This record gives sequence, structure tokens and C-alpha cells, in this order.
Amino acid sequence: MAKKLKTQIKLQIPGGAATPAPPVGPALGQHGLPIGDFVNKFNAATQDRRGETVPVIINVYEDRTFDFITKTAPASDMIKKAAKIEKGSGNPLTTKVGSITQAQLREIAQKKLPDLNTQDVDAAMKIVAGTARQMGVEIK
Repeated sequence: MAKKLKTQIKLQIPGGAATPAPPVGPALGQHGLPIGDFVNKFNAATQDRRGETVPVIINVYEDRTFDFITKTAPASDMIKKAAKIEKGSGNPLTTKVGSITQAQLREIAQKKLPDLNTQDVDAAMKIVAGTARQMGVEIK
């Protein structure tokens, strides 16, 4: 028999570096989950993604067990890394903070493809380009 899903928790945690401190501890604690278990499993699963922000969806079941799905890093993080900038522009329309190439845009779009609602790389590139525009990053 399938377990009954109680809730889903969505968090963004640095890869390979989850700790029982907030936001992880309180989010899991309120549902009575073993926090140490999650931290160990998450860190093992994201060991190769240190320094990256890893979005994770935790499925909590009524018998207090859980499983989780990791997603690709947010497009904005990938764009910041590619453009070698600390943060996006406060005023993206007038203040440009960096630029990425078409090749970098395609690479980010291909990495994000599993999490976007399209199978087409060109469509994915348009989605990522929109994110870049909102951050004040130009595409050359």
C-alpha cells in the first residue's frame, strides 16, 4: 500500500552543506522528522555540488518517513556564476552588471532543461534569457 503524503517542504540549501540549523531544523522538526537523517542523506546526495544552491522538495509521509528530490541550481545562480558577478542589478533596465555569451546561455538552458516546462533547448534559452534580463545581465 502506498504511504499517505502529509506535506511537501521546499527549501534551498547549499550543496553538501546542510546543517540542523535554520532553515532545515525548524522546517523538518515541526513535522516530527529525524533532522540528522535528512542532513546526512542530503549531504551525501549533493557532495559533488558544493558551493551551489540546491533546491530540494521533501515529501513528508504520515508515518514520519520522508524522501526528497533535488533540483538543478536556480537559473539566477548559474547566470551569476557565468557572468562572474556577485548579485543582479538593482535597476536592470538602466544598470547592466555583466554579460554572458550565447554559448553560456545555451549551456545554462541545457542544465536547467529537466526542471523547466519545455523539452526544447531554444525555448529554455528564452526562459533563461528572460531571467538574465531581469538581473541586468546582457547576452552577447
